[in-house]
Amino acid sequence: MDPLPRTDLSGQGERAVRDITCGAISGIVGKYIEYPFDTVKVRLQSQPDHLPLRYTGPVDCFKQSLRKDGFLGLYRGISAPLVGAAVEMSSMFLTYQMAKDAMRATIYHPSEYSATEDLPLTALLACGAAAGAFTSFLLTPIELVKCKMQVPLESSAANLQRPGPLQIMASVYRHQGLRGYWHGQLGTLIRETGGSSAWFGANEGTKILFRKFGSSSKLGKDESLPIWQQMTAGAFAGMSYNFVFYPADTIKSQMQTEDVSKIAGGRRTFGAVGKTLWKQHGVKGLYRGCGITVARAAPSSAFIFTIYEGLVQRWP
Repeated sequence: MDPLPRTDLSGQGERAVRDITCGAISGIVGKYIEYPFDTVKVRLQSQPDHLPLRYTGPVDCFKQSLRKDGFLGLYRGISAPLVGAAVEMSSMFLTYQMAKDAMRATIYHPSEYSATEDLPLTALLACGAAAGAFTSFLLTPIELVKCKMQVPLESSAANLQRPGPLQIMASVYRHQGLRGYWHGQLGTLIRETGGSSAWFGANEGTKILFRKFGSSSKLGKDESLPIWQQMTAGAFAGMSYNFVFYPADTIKSQMQTEDVSKIAGGRRTFGAVGKTLWKQHGVKGLYRGCGITVARAAPSSAFIFTIYEGLVQRWP
């Protein structure tokens, strides 16, 4: 239940501040939970197209990474993702609410603004897709820096200085210009549009089922579900988001971890990278690292949704 009056402009502004703040906090917490697993995922995705592969699977990648970089090495480059998580979640929740408002104002024409469940699930899926599409344009530059920091150095020299976020940004601009920061945008757009639709849809759909058939069926529409049901809905949302459009994320990671100094003027396109992965490794190559990604998404999204909804309910 949204306690703020939606027809008041000042209320709309306050609600936007609330969605941005609560979304940012929940995103940062979720990122700390999932980041080591995300590092393993990116390292699996960014392996060269040719054989033999650097890692045989998630467990081998995790062991090699611990042996070479230590546990804190799995958190390397987290500064950019923390910013990205805050931007992503604040943008997602804000634009999702805005899309729902637009649906209510243009298509469903209710006499009063209704609770989230009163919109059909198909409408919620469309709102999630719109939120993801908008967020993808904010997210691609941040993910570009994150992915480049997560991959291991090719050289084994102990004294080799690892580039920081600013050095990576400068290198991208030097070799590819401003457009280089959005290298891999198509992959992010596909992943975020489809994935966000599945993310919000699975969360809302699971909560609807709990209210209709579960132990919460006697709750009023304005009453919150028990914490375990909120977390279950969030967990299903995270798994749905990551599995459905995972190949797009694999292709994006490959594109973003290529050495920009070697591809200036001849960057591989989304289609070219996807074709190469398919030719070299088939479906398995496109879903490389998917298992660990889906596994870490469950607790991460469970906490994101639960923390967000808890903060919203306690918003002054």
